[in-house]
Amino acid sequence: MPIPTKTTIRFLALGDSYTIGQSIEESQRWPVQLSELVEASPGFAERYQGIDGSIIARTGWTTNELWRAIQQDPPEGTYEVVSLLVGVNDQYRGSRAEQYRQDFSFLLGKAIGYAGGDPSRVIVLSIPDWGVTPFASYDKRPASQIAAELNAFNAINKDEAQKAGVRYVDVTPVSRQATADPALIAGDGLHPSGKMYAAWAALALPEALAALGIEAP
Repeated sequence: MPIPTKTTIRFLALGDSYTIGQSIEESQRWPVQLSELVEASPGFAERYQGIDGSIIARTGWTTNELWRAIQQDPPEGTYEVVSLLVGVNDQYRGSRAEQYRQDFSFLLGKAIGYAGGDPSRVIVLSIPDWGVTPFASYDKRPASQIAAELNAFNAINKDEAQKAGVRYVDVTPVSRQATADPALIAGDGLHPSGKMYAAWAALALPEALAALGIEAP
């Protein structure tokens, strides 16, 4: 009787600077750290060969810019896991909340399509709060306003995620811990450090395992 061939998981991460990992080493990006956690989880090696990760993300991208980039080089085939984290640049540039809802909902639909139409394979991450970073002290908006605007955007992406039936991971509270732990911020004074991304990966791990049908330890 032939031994069943183990499959390689395809993981597509869509986003902006928070997904590409601005100002940190590639190995510290949260999708990379998440992949390593999943591969090391009990039950993974019994069913899968490994994880082949792809990232479509760039620093500064809004929802519309992410979509334009996707159109220029569309993902091919079906992915077992797809993540979506986008919206901080829409907020930074002053986009209206309802416009963000429309654009995010559209991208979320595309993400579900890349997951073979299965929303249980899609993971949405909330937008972190850059208002607590040293960079924010140079912005004309007070930290309280930035937080309020991001809370509104996150209420939208969470609502759209729930309506679509996808998985949701709230990383915003962890991002706000940077006020007490400067090590959570990268050397550029704005983006998360590898330490913060490790915390995000740990939060996303149960959802990623569930998407793959693996019971979390």
